Amino acid sequence: MIEAIEKLLDKEQYEQTDRDLMEAFLNELDSGKIRAAEQVDGQWKVNPWVKKGILAGFRLGVLADHSIDEHFRFFDKDIFPLKSLHLDSGVRLVPGGSAIRRGAYVASGVTCMPPMYINVGAYVGEGTMVDSHALVGSCAQIGERVHLSAAAQIGGVLEPIGALPVIVEDEVLVGGNCGVYEGTIVRRGAVLAAGIILTRGTGVYDLVREQVYRAEGDRPLEIPEGAVVVPGARAVSSGFGEAQGLSVYCPIIVKYRDWKTEKSVQLEDLLR
Repeated sequence: MIEAIEKLLDKEQYEQTDRDLMEAFLNELDSGKIRAAEQVDGQWKVNPWVKKGILAGFRLGVLADHSIDEHFRFFDKDIFPLKSLHLDSGVRLVPGGSAIRRGAYVASGVTCMPPMYINVGAYVGEGTMVDSHALVGSCAQIGERVHLSAAAQIGGVLEPIGALPVIVEDEVLVGGNCGVYEGTIVRRGAVLAAGIILTRGTGVYDLVREQVYRAEGDRPLEIPEGAVVVPGARAVSSGFGEAQGLSVYCPIIVKYRDWKTEKSVQLEDLLR
């Protein structure tokens, strides 16, 4: 399948056999058998051929009417309708305007609070909560027992094809109005307090280990396992900014998870 999918993106005209191949490809994505990125020997690696397949789907597809009725009109590529869920899927999809696109894997035990959106190529592990107004972008990889709080934005990365998507590992708590973008990796058990923004240009200051974490070259920004990250500020140390007493935003790791932190997040298990 890999070789055939990679050739799809370069074709100028498509035939029924290409649509049949895309159908098989999307079934594999839906079931979680293939992923846009996966862990190999503890390191996250992108699967560019999967991202090529998704991009080919947009080229191959034609605009179709996906409307519910005359009052709820939707028009999108016919290759990517809403994901087909059933009771035995085990996904708690609460009424109120949420949507999951085909080609996204959503495991049994996931809870989706309205309105939220999961885009094509995303992977969401068992027991995860996707809260109201949260976004799981294209190809983002979300682990098990993660809580994406209200209005959390997990960015999508389809292009460039070789770029690693955003990774949120198991048992991470992402606070309300957080934004995680540009291939950032949030390691297992980390806690992002409300309002944290993480991008390739963000420097994260670790008060415990006295280090600064940044993205460098092909290496993405990584938040260490168990880190508790809160919003902070750095004073502007020169010129007009210093004279005006200004400061700029920076995330700060104030501690690593301990029993007090565990007690504060126990409520999440009761809500799942």
